[in-house]
Amino acid sequence: MPESCILYYITDRTAFAVNEPTRRQCLLEKIGEAARAGVDYIQLREKDLPTRELESLSRQAVAILNELRTENRKLRTKLLINSRTDIALSVGADGVHLRSEDISPRDVKAIGKACGKSAPAGVSQQEPLIGVSCHSVEEVRQAEASSATFAVFAPVFEKKDVPVVQAAGLIQLREACEARIPVFALGGVTLENAEYCLGAGAAGIAAIRLFQENDMATVVAQLRR
Repeated sequence: MPESCILYYITDRTAFAVNEPTRRQCLLEKIGEAARAGVDYIQLREKDLPTRELESLSRQAVAILNELRTENRKLRTKLLINSRTDIALSVGADGVHLRSEDISPRDVKAIGKACGKSAPAGVSQQEPLIGVSCHSVEEVRQAEASSATFAVFAPVFEKKDVPVVQAAGLIQLREACEARIPVFALGGVTLENAEYCLGAGAAGIAAIRLFQENDMATVVAQLRR
């Protein structure tokens, strides 16, 4: 698999423990582990959290990445917040990941520019990264037309725990990857079948369990071997 393969870890703290404080601590440790292992993007996808708690967790995640960047200037990991553009901007995250029913990438960029105009003098305001969840080739084309940074196409493979959701398959993934923005493969992706996704034209691999349930450095090394 090519060194340029982009890796996108999507979080799910509920898989860690029953106790909520322990869940969050485990999640933050996993975020640090992912960054040190060289994962490119992390999506904080804790959709069940109330706004105030999600903002707090997001700030903690940003603080961890900022500390690691101070220690290692070559660190490339970027943090995106699921759906909540307001929180992403308020905590200084690198971007936002939009669901299909969210506002458009163009709207996010307009909001970002408006917020940038009110920033203190001398503070650099970079355009936010914008990922978009897509479940069809047409949705990928819409994401491209709306100036998204990248699209996540899912589910590529059948998921045993969600049998009612039909897999798109590699043929549709290949067609989706004809877009002029990077397309990441998500859904049932494993170390064994990831190479087929890249062979179909995917720019990268997105996953929850593949990263979260395994040693991060080992998974990253195998995907980029």
